[in-house]
Amino acid sequence: MTSQQSRNAAYALALIIPAALMGGALISQYVFGLYPCQMCWWQRYPHIAAIVLALLALTMKGKGSGDLAVTIAATAIGISGLIGGFHAGIEYGWWEGVTACSTVAGGGNPLDAIMNAPVVRCDVAPWSMFGISLAGFNFLISVAGAILVFALLGKSRKGA
Repeated sequence: MTSQQSRNAAYALALIIPAALMGGALISQYVFGLYPCQMCWWQRYPHIAAIVLALLALTMKGKGSGDLAVTIAATAIGISGLIGGFHAGIEYGWWEGVTACSTVAGGGNPLDAIMNAPVVRCDVAPWSMFGISLAGFNFLISVAGAILVFALLGKSRKGA
């Protein structure tokens, strides 16, 4: 793989990874009714930032600031993964969690929205596959993805 191909792959992955994970989170929420807890929201914010940074990087691709934006995007992806790892540890009972929880507000009477909102606990995984929760998958995919983006950027710099 040439240095330009490595750079292109890093830029693409910096956008695809958080976009795919956010897409999966939104589908699980709006299609399957898996409402996010507070820690799930904390994992989404760095992914949103990474998407914005990766899009910005694509507009500055020929310039050095594009690489900086991709580096920051990869850092944000990694941060989301680390939050996911901490969240997964809480779900698996490895350590104590936080007490904050989120609710889903609806239209109409605010009191009705509060009273009818689902209670979403951070210490209970609403879904898992092969014993891995959504937070666990976020950890695995995001940390591996961030490392791969850093490695590709590093390879592109060595070849330049």
